[in-house]
Amino acid sequence: MNLVEEYIQMQDPLHMPYLHKFYHFIQDLMPSQAEETIKYGIPTFVCKKNIVHFGAFKNHIGFFPSAEGIEAFKDEIKGYKTSKGTIHFPYSDDLPWDLIRRIVMFRLNQENCEKSS
Repeated sequence: MNLVEEYIQMQDPLHMPYLHKFYHFIQDLMPSQAEETIKYGIPTFVCKKNIVHFGAFKNHIGFFPSAEGIEAFKDEIKGYKTSKGTIHFPYSDDLPWDLIRRIVMFRLNQENCEKSS
């Protein structure tokens, strides 16, 4: 079991399936040189620099794509609670998978860390 899986196992059992799906979705988008770790107490994907973080909270999953990621998609995330570098996805809502994919790809491109073909 890796650090991210250990983190997920320590969360509310009701949230674990949600977190597993979120984790594996992002993991599949990462290039082979990306690393997974825990930073700031939450799962983090790193490729040269931090790409995205996510974390379990009482009523939502926090997705941290950096302030630049928030700014670049500000019109598309208007329906979600946000802060300077975080989007809150309520556990009760379906996840916007296409939006999450585009944000992750934006961050990978921004850090010049893309999947090789």
